[in-house]
Amino acid sequence: MPLFDALPESWKHALEAELHNPYIAKLETFLEAERAGHTVYPPPEAVFRALELTPLEKVKVLILGQDPYHGPGQAHGLSFSVPKGVRTPPSLLNMFKELQADVGIARAKHGFLEGWAQQGVLMMNAVLTVRQGEANSHKAKGWEKFTDAVIQVLNDRPSRVVFVLWGAYAQKKSALITGPQHVILESVHPSPLSADRGFFGSRPFSKINAALEAAGQSPIEWTLEG
Repeated sequence: MPLFDALPESWKHALEAELHNPYIAKLETFLEAERAGHTVYPPPEAVFRALELTPLEKVKVLILGQDPYHGPGQAHGLSFSVPKGVRTPPSLLNMFKELQADVGIARAKHGFLEGWAQQGVLMMNAVLTVRQGEANSHKAKGWEKFTDAVIQVLNDRPSRVVFVLWGAYAQKKSALITGPQHVILESVHPSPLSADRGFFGSRPFSKINAALEAAGQSPIEWTLEG
C-alpha cells in the first residue's frame, strides 16, 4: 500500500492538492528503496502517528522537531517522544526540567508524549523518517515540502494555533506562519548543546496555555500519566 494512503482522513482532505504533487511519488519510491536495503525509523505504521493522534480540527499547538530519533526502539512518530520503557533522551529531559521550573510539574517516569498529542499538541518532525544510526539521512528527499504544507494548512485555520519553534532549524518555518490569530514561541533548542543559552527560563508551557486561554481555548494539561 502506498505510504500516503495511510494519511488520516482529516489531513488527507486538507492536503489533497499536495498529495498529487510529483515529489510525493518520488518520496514514496525513495522510502521503499530505503526500507528494502536499510533499517528505517519509525516503522511504516507509525510514520503519520502524530497526525493520527492530533486530527486537523483539534490542533491547538505545534511543537516542531527536526527528524526522528535514529536509535533502535526510540522513534514512534512523535517529535521528542519515545515509547514507555525507552530511556528518556537528553533534549526531552531538558524539556521536563523546564516544565517543572515553569509550571511545577515533576518529571514523568517516561518520555511518552501521546497524552499531550491527544489534547491537541501536534508533535511533528519536519522530516518523518530516518535511516538507523544516521541523523538527517532522509533530509531533502521531500518530507520538508510535505510538512511545510501541513504548517500552511494550520496557518489557514481561523482558530489560534501556538507554533513552538525551538532552534534555528525550526525558526526558519516562521516565514510560513502569517495569520495574525496565531502565536509563535521561539527559543534555542532544548538540546544539551544549547539549552543553557536560553531554553531554560523560556517558560514555553505556561506561555502556550496563556495564549490558548487568551483565545478562549482550553489549556493543555501537561502532566503525563503512568
